[in-house]
Amino acid sequence: MNSKKKLIVIAGPTASGKTAAAIELAKHYKTVIVSADSRQFYREMSIGTAKPTNEELSEVKHYFINSLSITDNFTAGDFEKQCLDVLDSLFKIHDVVILAGGSGLFIKAVCEGFDAFPDTKPGLRERLNEDLKEQGIACLQERLKIADPDYYGHVDLNNPQRVIRALEVFETTGKPFSSYRKSSADKRPFGIIKVGLKLERKALYERINQRVEAMVKLGLVEEVRSLLPYRHLNALNTVGYSELFDYFDGKTDLHTAIELIKQNTRRFAKRQITWFNKDENIRWYEPAELMAKVNIL
Repeated sequence: MNSKKKLIVIAGPTASGKTAAAIELAKHYKTVIVSADSRQFYREMSIGTAKPTNEELSEVKHYFINSLSITDNFTAGDFEKQCLDVLDSLFKIHDVVILAGGSGLFIKAVCEGFDAFPDTKPGLRERLNEDLKEQGIACLQERLKIADPDYYGHVDLNNPQRVIRALEVFETTGKPFSSYRKSSADKRPFGIIKVGLKLERKALYERINQRVEAMVKLGLVEEVRSLLPYRHLNALNTVGYSELFDYFDGKTDLHTAIELIKQNTRRFAKRQITWFNKDENIRWYEPAELMAKVNIL
């Protein structure tokens, strides 16, 4: 390992201030940011994913923002490979690189690696999709909670394809999806410093509610309307989009859809906190505390 090269990971739940903190740290260390937010990869999804603004993107060079189309299939394993290639190039120029995002599985992929996932039984995905259609997502969520409580505590439960993928692995092998994350981390040719952003729960939930209201004012409803022809794609089976698809289907009114986005985002943040709290290597800071400290090496 090259001890001079450091990857600073900025993790934490949605709306905790990761973007602002990552930019300040990147400016301090005169470096760049690699995004580990699995929804911000997609060019077509901007408002609902709370991407950095054009002004923020111009302040510091970002990687993996707008790098994919919603039609692309992209897994945590794909991210591990591509991100390590990017980091290899970046560390030839920089001693410090910032990795920022709330997708715990993608952060874990870069920091520790994955075991290879097994091939699944033929026809199993089709059967699970039929179960989804006939019984609804709640039924699959409950099955995942029993089969793999670790992954259940992290995954976006409103994304049926991710729930189905985990159930596929479990029903094929009898082993939970989360068990295929390596028991011992792969060695990386750089040091890793993990920083977590923490907020009092009430304050975090209020920030989430305010963010959703701001998204609506920025045109979230119109963004989701423009994506209606692509609603079947995996990338769009996520919080902030699924609820508005239901609104467009006439299943709910707009006010209810917006309130559901807030509620589901709060639930997602709670699962993110549970996931990151299991990582004993994360140093936790209040956002203001970290911004005042800046130099954390």
